[in-house]
Amino acid sequence: MADDPIRLTQYSHGAGCGCKISPKVLDEILRTNLTLPDSDKLLVGNNTRDDAAVYDLGDGTALISTTDFFMPIVDGAFDFGRIAAANSISDVYAMGGKPLLAIAILGWPIDKLSSELAQQVVDGGRTICNEAGIALAGGHSIDSPEPIFGLAVTGIVRIENLKRNNTAEEGDYLFLTKRLGVGVLSTAQKRNLLKQEHVSTMIDQMAALNKIGEALGRMEGVTAMTDVTGFGLLGHLIEMAEGSNLSAEIYYQKVPLIDGIREYIDQRISPDATFRNWNSYSDKVKFVREDSFGGNGVNVMEAFTILPDPQTNGGLLFAVKKKSVAEIKDFFERADMSAFAEPIGRMISKNEKIVYVKP
Repeated sequence: MADDPIRLTQYSHGAGCGCKISPKVLDEILRTNLTLPDSDKLLVGNNTRDDAAVYDLGDGTALISTTDFFMPIVDGAFDFGRIAAANSISDVYAMGGKPLLAIAILGWPIDKLSSELAQQVVDGGRTICNEAGIALAGGHSIDSPEPIFGLAVTGIVRIENLKRNNTAEEGDYLFLTKRLGVGVLSTAQKRNLLKQEHVSTMIDQMAALNKIGEALGRMEGVTAMTDVTGFGLLGHLIEMAEGSNLSAEIYYQKVPLIDGIREYIDQRISPDATFRNWNSYSDKVKFVREDSFGGNGVNVMEAFTILPDPQTNGGLLFAVKKKSVAEIKDFFERADMSAFAEPIGRMISKNEKIVYVKP
């Protein structure tokens, strides 16, 4: 019917960070034989798998530059804009930095969707930029087959506060600042199976800024940090461990899950990207005492669904020195984030596999 509401997710083949190219294919794309110029001012470039580029300004501070964009993960235009903007800004926070300004990236199928809807998307982006204390200062748009939105974000950080994803140390404990499962929920929504009480849960989490990253950047005990997005918790932890020349172990029962997620997992609902992720790095992961998972109250199918689940604007995954764990716990308590005050794993010496999942 003509007055039926527009569902943006029906106009895209992917959803949010689930649109990401798989880690294995991305390796092939980024491979090059070209000789690239060196720059002693470029502190973080594309020679590592970090969240943003970082350039030394020569005065004790560094410029952070990043971009991110994707297709709709929710049906509402305004919420799509909010989520895409929060996800883009997250990469600055994941480096321990402070965002300064943003430029919009908009692709819109003008023959299928109205310009009014596009305006709502951009306004959603403006709202999140305002929340982050920055301006949406311009941008670029194209006529595209599917709706696309995101930001190019510039930030700043004191060099001593810069956090990278490849500097974890053996014995560090791992923390995660958001619950897992938005990929499962977004897939349930696309199949018209998502319960109304879970819609706001999903949207609120994906639109929540990872501002806590700026504060974590100032903590000396935090040795490495990244945000969990399209490659899932396993994929981004593998990047952290490999970059640090270490392995890691996850305590599955400590991993925070979105309330109500299990009823969708029981229906075998998961994004296609979950399987692409798992196929890309399954040879690097081992489930320790897998046969005991059922006896410890852990559903094996659940673990295989959740750990590679692509997150959109997921939480910050960070490593902390053992002596600083108490400081982190106290910080979470004061920030009213006590649900995330327990470590979900730790970094261990390099072993045969990169990640060991324990009950």
